[in-house]
Amino acid sequence: MGFELVDGYLLGEPVSKPDALAALLAERSLDLAAAPLYRGLEAVGPRAADEAFIALRLVLAGRAPSDEHVRRVRALAALARACANGDAAGVVRAFKRDGEFLDDLAPLRNVPPDELGAAARAAFVRELTPAGSSGQSS
Repeated sequence: MGFELVDGYLLGEPVSKPDALAALLAERSLDLAAAPLYRGLEAVGPRAADEAFIALRLVLAGRAPSDEHVRRVRALAALARACANGDAAGVVRAFKRDGEFLDDLAPLRNVPPDELGAAARAAFVRELTPAGSSGQSS
């Protein structure tokens, strides 16, 4: 199952939320743990918070959709998106809002945005790669 559109949307690529949602709902996993998340996304539609996309991505990667995991992935996505868009204020906001979930990237705060963004994207992929898998998720 490909998650390119969903991950692209979360990471700030030119993908609309409705397109990411449609792609996610069009190719559903049979994993029973994902069923309530699919129903919720279907009911709420594009008004769904990004955290709902992230929770579903975590479940489908075989990882717990705990608050800590969701906040970590949300923080990584926000940081990668800000770097991709050249949004220095967004980088500061990401560290201020979720610094505790970005501790491993804090030493890179003063590197060029493309380097920081690449590190955030790589961490995002690691968080969403199924446990025991060496494959990439995006």
